[in-house]
Formats: sequence, C-alpha cells, structure tokens
Amino acid sequence: MHDHTSAEAIYPFDARGIARRFRHSAIFGALDALHPGETMRFMNDHDPLPLLSQIEMRYGEGVAIEYRQREPGEIVIDFLRQ
Repeated sequence: MHDHTSAEAIYPFDARGIARRFRHSAIFGALDALHPGETMRFMNDHDPLPLLSQIEMRYGEGVAIEYRQREPGEIVIDFLRQ
C-alpha cells in the first residue's frame, strides 16, 4: 500500500494487466486519488491517444502529460497532478 501524502511521489500504473473494459475507469480513479505534486507513471502496450484526449477534457491543466518512452509496444507516460 502506498502512502499518498508525500509530494513528488511517483506511483506506477501498468494498464497492460487490467481488462480493457475496466482500464479507463481504473485510470481515472487513480488520477483522482493523486495529490498535487504526485505522478502516476502509466505503462501500456499502445499509445492511448483517445485516453489522453479524455484526460485533457476532464482535468484540463490539472494534470500534466509527459511521455517518458514512446516506442511500439512500450509506452510510458507520466501524469503529474498539478
């Protein structure tokens, strides 16, 4: 269990192990649980462009999106809660 009280903490989220039908709701739940300054390091097997649009619409500037790795089959994105 993670302690979500430390600023600038990075929490891994591997979407590859979550059934596709539950992924977006699990991702939004994880983002909602972040405190300002915390980061969710998201890992996936494909570039989640529709998800990124949904995150931008839902959170606006409240979540910064930064690719850490962008190769076929290996996507890593940091979502920083502002």
